[in-house]
Amino acid sequence: MKSALISVWLMLGLGGLIFHFGPGKELERYDYVDANVEQARSKVSLEDWSGAIESLDKALASVPEERKDLDYEIRLEKAKAQMFDAQLPEARLGLESLLEELLADDKAKSELVAETRKSLANAQYYVTWLMRLEGSPREEWEPEIEAARQNYRLLAEQAEASGSAEQVETAREDVESAVRLARLDLSELQALPLPCQCKGCKSCNCKGMKPGKKKGKNPAKGAGNQPPGEHFGS
Repeated sequence: MKSALISVWLMLGLGGLIFHFGPGKELERYDYVDANVEQARSKVSLEDWSGAIESLDKALASVPEERKDLDYEIRLEKAKAQMFDAQLPEARLGLESLLEELLADDKAKSELVAETRKSLANAQYYVTWLMRLEGSPREEWEPEIEAARQNYRLLAEQAEASGSAEQVETAREDVESAVRLARLDLSELQALPLPCQCKGCKSCNCKGMKPGKKKGKNPAKGAGNQPPGEHFGS
């Protein structure tokens, strides 16, 4: 069940990207992109995050320059996989860059902008958690969680405008979670279990890496004590 849910979440945006365009070499080029997207989908179902990232990188290398829409979607899926592959700082930087490009592109799909913003907010939330556990001073981690809160707040406002009650509730809970993380005492934070995206990061070389550099636990959320963003059951 967990693998199926993760697969759906990671590759949902790429579900409509299996296509064939143009004759000859152009067709071969798109076929190569398709093949690597399919390989990434298969590796995600096996929770082979490194393999999925490798396949998505190969797909990205062959995306024609004029297909920015396809480039955007594959980059988003790569960042999501990185969050599960102990590459949280890299994912956060990639999502920040991607969102900037999307906001500057008047042809970018609003749904893709919102999904990228949500993923960036999640990454900022998890990065804040790790920074606090590492003992970073408030002046370093506070801007990160405030950025997450602002992104969640904007998503909540958009959800309210769309009239989706379920999305509104989820978005409001995410905003509240960001506020709780900023207010929680460190001793209380240390007593909580790490969110799934932080577990891999905790054991890798992300320790000490600060957001904004190329190298660089979850506050209670309602009765379920869930972190904001994507959460998968066992």
